[in-house]
Amino acid sequence: MKKYIIIVAGGTGSRMKSDVPKQFILLRGKPILMRTIERFTHSFPDIQIIVVLNAQYRNEWKSLCEKHQFTIEHTITEGGQTRFHSVKNGLALVPDNCVVGVHDAARPLVSYNTIINAFNTAEETGNATPAVPLTESIRFIENGENKAVDRNKYSIIQTPQCFHSSDLRQAFMQEYQSTFTDDASVLESTGKKINLIEGNKENIKITSPQDLMLAELILSQEK
Repeated sequence: MKKYIIIVAGGTGSRMKSDVPKQFILLRGKPILMRTIERFTHSFPDIQIIVVLNAQYRNEWKSLCEKHQFTIEHTITEGGQTRFHSVKNGLALVPDNCVVGVHDAARPLVSYNTIINAFNTAEETGNATPAVPLTESIRFIENGENKAVDRNKYSIIQTPQCFHSSDLRQAFMQEYQSTFTDDASVLESTGKKINLIEGNKENIKITSPQDLMLAELILSQEK
């Protein structure tokens, strides 16, 4: 099946304490978004790439591509009011009968194994979502009270989350709900079972200066 990836790049630099949108911040000399795109073309050279970008940043992205001589082909579409609406805009460019992944632009350290496994599993089973186990103790907090819970019953969810495109397009026809925290939760609301696969711990989402420092370190140690 043909493969598409929707890269959601609608963020700003607010939590990064930067005037530059976080997806444009340099990571070892190259904008984060470029490094993210490269991960997918290295995994699947023929993958179709759709970048969902805030309209006000399109010219800046074009300038960055020229400056860094970035020539990987991709399609730009406009971001929406929420992540849900941004993904929906991206899905409008995706045909049925293919596998589509949705990935956070601020996750440039996703491993090739995670990408390949997510797409292949989704093609075979209908969907795939990377997850990694919790390694720290957690507590449930409600109404000012808290109690310990079994961390083995919980996982940290990552992207890319991959799906049969017809299933995901159908799921995104419904109205937005605040409980939709990711694409798997949108599909799950239609009654579909979500298939978890092994993610990679390095696949962090860069949202703070500390995350950027960690990403620099991880990238410097990659072969």
